[in-house]
Amino acid sequence: MATGGIWRWIGARLGGRAVADAQAQADLAETRLRDAIDAIPEGVVFLDAEGRYILWNRRYAEIYHRSADLFRPGARLIDTLREGVARGDYPDAIGCEAAWLAEREAKLAQATGERHEQQVSDGRWLMIEERRTSDGGVIGLRVDITEMKQQAAALEEALVHAEAAHRAKAEFLADMSHELRTPLNGVLGLAQALDATDLCPDQRALVSDIRAAARQLNRIVNGLLDYGDADLAVDERAGVAGPDRPLRVLAADDNPTNRKVIELMLEAAGVQVTTVENGYEAVEAWRAGGYDAVLMDLRMPVTDGLAAIRTIRKDEASLGRARTPTIVLSANTSPEDRAASAAAGADGHIAKPIRVETLFAALDAALSPQVAQAV
Repeated sequence: MATGGIWRWIGARLGGRAVADAQAQADLAETRLRDAIDAIPEGVVFLDAEGRYILWNRRYAEIYHRSADLFRPGARLIDTLREGVARGDYPDAIGCEAAWLAEREAKLAQATGERHEQQVSDGRWLMIEERRTSDGGVIGLRVDITEMKQQAAALEEALVHAEAAHRAKAEFLADMSHELRTPLNGVLGLAQALDATDLCPDQRALVSDIRAAARQLNRIVNGLLDYGDADLAVDERAGVAGPDRPLRVLAADDNPTNRKVIELMLEAAGVQVTTVENGYEAVEAWRAGGYDAVLMDLRMPVTDGLAAIRTIRKDEASLGRARTPTIVLSANTSPEDRAASAAAGADGHIAKPIRVETLFAALDAALSPQVAQAV
């Protein structure tokens, strides 16, 4: 063999070995790459710049097991999606197949990394994230978020139940407050009025015991309902401000005993009182005019107190009438109840059972601006 032929033979042998070594190294690298991405617990897929499959891991095939028979290098992802839509693999696409595919293709083309959700036919939810690679291809991530969605739904349901329970508790407390404090108001008010009459010492002692027992019961009710009673801290020395003529007050309460208590309290101070049974009657009486103040219960039939106050304030504005001081007298004294009264246009909110000094202090506060304005 000539010298030149020998060298060509040696070069061919060496080159073939180098190619074989390079191919072996490439195969090993690919095996390691596949093993690495198969170890990833989320679904991973690699696409080329045309959106064609290059590589995917075992988890990706498990997630899309209904379409796994379509996966092959060189196949376009959008084509497998189209076939999946035809098979009914994507519930969100039913009835709007073309639009769903167009939106999905647009997201794939952008591949900005923006996450979106996808539901598959077996009820599972997936989080999808797709980003561009340096060579213009796409790497996609699929995460099963079904459990997270279920937990979120369970939490939302629990919050709904908790809110319903809170509303039920608030309504129960409001009902109990009304049912307990309404008769207490009558007992305390009548006992207070009786104490102001001529009584023998034995009778006065009995009335004092009645009032003490009623006050103790009121403290127990306050503790049970956890509202407290800020009205008890008012200045008991307050008088009733008003015009030179006798003060005229309109009082609305659906309970006849409470109406009697209000009459006894105010008439003892020389106040002229008109009482009505509900908010509708209160509005009609107010429209007739001539009242210096309005005392309004909240829970009444036909028209409740808040609606009646809102009607009075609306009529004052539309008719150009002067504002009539209005005070809510209610067994419901929670912060929400007081805020509702203020929002409706009330000038004060005092709790039942009503103490005469508390009532007069509230009237004094509400009427003082009126008197100052008149002067």
